[in-house]
Amino acid sequence: MSRLDQTNDKSIAALPWWRGASIYQIYPRSFMDSNGDGIGDLPGITQKLDHVASLGVDAIWVSPFFTSPMKDFGYDVADYCGVDPIFGTLEDFDALIERAHALDLKVLIDQVYSHTSDEHPWFTESRSSKHNDKADWYVWADAKPDGSPPTNWQSVFGGPSWTWDARRGQYYLHNFLSSQPQINGHNPDVQNALLDVARFWLDRGVDGFRIDALNFMMHDPQLRDNPPAPATNKQKTRPFDFQLRIHNQSHPDIPDFIARIRDVTDQYDAIFTVAEVGGDEAEAEMKAFTADGTHLNSAYGFNFLYADALTPGLICAAQAEWPDQADIGWPSWAFENHDAPRALSRWCAPGHRAAFARMKMLLLASLRGNAILYYGEELGLTQVDIPFDQLHDPEAIANWPLTLSRDGARTPMPWSADANHGGFTEGEPWLPVGALNQSAAVDQQESDQTSLLNYTRAVLALRNATPALRHGSVQRCKHEGDLLEMTREAGGQKVRCLFNMGPHEVEADPDDSRAILFATDGSSPSKLGPYGAVLIEETPCA
Repeated sequence: MSRLDQTNDKSIAALPWWRGASIYQIYPRSFMDSNGDGIGDLPGITQKLDHVASLGVDAIWVSPFFTSPMKDFGYDVADYCGVDPIFGTLEDFDALIERAHALDLKVLIDQVYSHTSDEHPWFTESRSSKHNDKADWYVWADAKPDGSPPTNWQSVFGGPSWTWDARRGQYYLHNFLSSQPQINGHNPDVQNALLDVARFWLDRGVDGFRIDALNFMMHDPQLRDNPPAPATNKQKTRPFDFQLRIHNQSHPDIPDFIARIRDVTDQYDAIFTVAEVGGDEAEAEMKAFTADGTHLNSAYGFNFLYADALTPGLICAAQAEWPDQADIGWPSWAFENHDAPRALSRWCAPGHRAAFARMKMLLLASLRGNAILYYGEELGLTQVDIPFDQLHDPEAIANWPLTLSRDGARTPMPWSADANHGGFTEGEPWLPVGALNQSAAVDQQESDQTSLLNYTRAVLALRNATPALRHGSVQRCKHEGDLLEMTREAGGQKVRCLFNMGPHEVEADPDDSRAILFATDGSSPSKLGPYGAVLIEETPCA
């Protein structure tokens, strides 16, 4: 392995902390339970931050812990500025912030601006009459003359996206569950209230936000029907899939509100914002949401999260969408998260998981953009098969058995292979740990220098010490068969990345004379083993 001297390039030294950062997503219900009730909590996260810091990541992203009836497990917020009692208290969150910062970890939290819970006081007031201070804070509309909903829009979770409310004598819009009414993002008072929420958490010391479902924040005020989606070979499992969603989401005024978010975050030091953007026009929206240095810092889409296979062509296509240009934003990438099945279960056969997990981790660290790791990804956790009678996920219950349960990717973190429930809780866990995942527990991998856990630490240390990988441009990305070749460059350093993304050995580059920066077992620049990889430092750091 060649020397990994930091470049003296002043332009790289001046980059903000988040550019090229590695971010570790924590799903609070499943990370660590401190009080034995079977549900993870904020003190549990604080207890285990040493483990997170040991990976070499720059930040944690904590999924919602706000006051909520938990019909969508925190993404139905009843109080934006409160901590749900199952997770702890505001004082517990302050302690988490303090400990994370002591470990040099930044803290990002979710902000859910497109909808609230139907138990939020804003909605309680809004639905009480057509004439109150918050009557226009949500999307209300009269029925059609025949009593049917105002439009043909469909909910992500199945069925019409309108629910009748007898108190108002109108329908209200919800793009997700009927218990998640859509806020009226066009209303300036709503925008001001949401910006006040951002200030509340920034004042408590958070270092940034991941903004959920941001492209759903504004609807078409003309209430035009969505057109049908053209026929494809992709299976349609929900009514939502039968439409082009051009009127219930992705309104062109959303970037104007994003600019207001940026105005607020610029008043605080080194704040990072990243938007979740899905849908048919995700790339265009991601660029609009991160444009010109006056909007969000980054966005991540669904290039990989729902892909049936991880292929060289998919990688090159994703990298090509984000060229190194001043007017183009900075991407963030995730192979796994709380909404998508575990990648090892989606992308490779069980017999190849050990090699594939290493290749996948090195690939994530080699992409231009931020690398987002989902809790347990460093252990190689797989999707747990949750039987129907143990499901909690409303989407999986509604669409059973045609969609893989999100619960299977939200199972508890295994800390100890020999402890009950993997050491996650002393009580009965809200979801089963899964026998295979328990055998991959932290304590089993900690002392094994060949484990995926220790490999992940080495990969992130490599990324952090190699400017071309952390900050650099993509000079070339090409593929042939299962072979991916990508060249990253920054500050006079050039790193050539070779990945075999298939289960059979492949010939690569016969030139062995250049310095090998990093290689998986059994791989060299001339020959890559099954799911093997080699990084070559073509131009050493100055």
